Formats: sequence, C-alpha cells, structure tokens
Amino acid sequence: MTKLAPSILSADFGRLAEQVSETTNAGADYIHLDVMDGRFVPNITFGPVVIEGIKSHTHLPLDAHLMIVEPDRRINDFVNAGVDHITVHAETCAHLHSVIHQIKESGRRAGVALNPTTPLSAVEEALPFLDMVLILTVNPGFSGQTLITEALVKVKKLRNIIDEKGYAVEIEVDGGVNVNTAPAVIRAGADTLVAGSAIFNNKESVEQAMKKLRHSFKEISIP
Repeated sequence: MTKLAPSILSADFGRLAEQVSETTNAGADYIHLDVMDGRFVPNITFGPVVIEGIKSHTHLPLDAHLMIVEPDRRINDFVNAGVDHITVHAETCAHLHSVIHQIKESGRRAGVALNPTTPLSAVEEALPFLDMVLILTVNPGFSGQTLITEALVKVKKLRNIIDEKGYAVEIEVDGGVNVNTAPAVIRAGADTLVAGSAIFNNKESVEQAMKKLRHSFKEISIP
C-alpha cells in the first residue's frame, strides 16, 4: 500500500502541535520534516528543538529531510531530537558512504535525496546500504510548486534498478503531489508520497484532504 508522509512545512505553525495530531489521527504513515538551513536552499525552516516538540504529539515515524550543508555535523542532533528516518542530499555530501553509515550506526533509517537534475548515478553505488531514496520532483526550498513531470522518468529508472537488484529500498517522491499528480507518481514506482499544500490548506480539513488524496490513487494498478 502506498504510504503518505504529510509535510508540516505547509502546516499552520501557529497551531503546529494540533496539526501534527490531526495528521496522526487521519492515518498518515510518516510525519515529513523539511529541514532547511538557508545555505543549501534559500529558506530557513526549523531544527531539532522544534522536532523535539513535535515528537510528543505523534507516535508516527519522523521522516527528516535535511536540506542542509555538512549534514554529517548535525546527524547526532537530529537523532537526539527523536527522528526515525534521516535523509541527506547527495549534492551536499563529499563522502556519502560515510554519512550513510553514520546514520545507520545511530539506529535510524538512512535515505539519500536527489534534486530534479541530479542523475541516479549519484546514488546508485550506495543503494545496497540505503533504506530510502527521495526523488525531488520540484526544486528544493519552497512549498506549493508544480511537479516537474520529467523527474518521474528518474523514478521509473530507479524502480527498475531496485526491482532488478532486489534491494530493500523505499522510493519516496516529494514535490507537487496532489490528487491530480499522485496517480502518475505511483505508476512511476513510488512507495511513499510526500504532500504539503495538498494536505494543509484552507479549503478542507487535514482528514478530508488525506482521504481525497488516498482516493485519487486507491485503485491504481502498477504495471
């Protein structure tokens, strides 16, 4: 079954605890945390202190996407904050293998993220050691963008590699996911969808938005 990982970047930060609880009660699989440092991407979001607060309002795995430079210097901070998955960007790691093992040795699931124009070759040699690959279908740093459909070709290629090699690697897709694009993302081979503004918006409740999103791909058949 396809998993949903609502991104709290699009939540109402004035009532963040309430929205995290709503998301949990609505049946999310993960809470997705977009951590930005203002260096790798233009924006700054939140860090370990906020995540510690979020942890007390959900039993769900915390899925941290670190859009930061030198992530190896901050892994322990996020481990101590209580995250369950740590995904770093291939573009920010000079020694990717070392960072992956640092995450794994902390007892957390390790993931690597790829920007839309970063080729699969940047992560292919690391696949045997990974739990997750996050394919970005928008440019990182801002919520509410339109999905770059060409990036789905990368998802398909990755799906084929994982299936052919028999790797136990989860494919997560983040960027422009909504009721209109979710079916195509799933057909491309995604296991987990990250969604922000499609779930947190002023048009409907979190529960209603999640039900609508799940309904959009409920009967999708994967070739």
